[in-house]
Amino acid sequence: MTAIINNQPMPATTQAIATAEGNGWSTGLCDCCDDLGVCCFAFWCLPCFMCKTADDYGECICLPLLEILGGHGIAGPSVSMAMRSGVRERYGIKGSICDDCCIFCCCYSCAWCQMSREIKKRKQPVVITTAHAVSVPQGQRRT
Repeated sequence: MTAIINNQPMPATTQAIATAEGNGWSTGLCDCCDDLGVCCFAFWCLPCFMCKTADDYGECICLPLLEILGGHGIAGPSVSMAMRSGVRERYGIKGSICDDCCIFCCCYSCAWCQMSREIKKRKQPVVITTAHAVSVPQGQRRT
């Protein structure tokens, strides 16, 4: 018996939506070893890193510059908090603006690294491939 495959496997791409731990961040605040490239980039040039992260998220690449060049002022890191709040909202991550404020006051660069890792992880497509085999009874030929 000869098997002939009529249909080739076709990849179907979807966005990865679920997090590893339910509705929390996929990595911890201080999990820099999960992505050393992100950590090193943030360490060596935080303003550039912030602009790239904003761009990866789909915001204006210059958005973090408003905070950097304008100083934190009375509102504190308002652009950063708005960005983190947006990331939480988009991906269904539990938290509050109060949590975000505390995190930015204690560990500003780590918060940006965590957001970057989350955005990067959520952008990775999941590829599902399926194949269908069709068998042709012996004696019949395709022409």
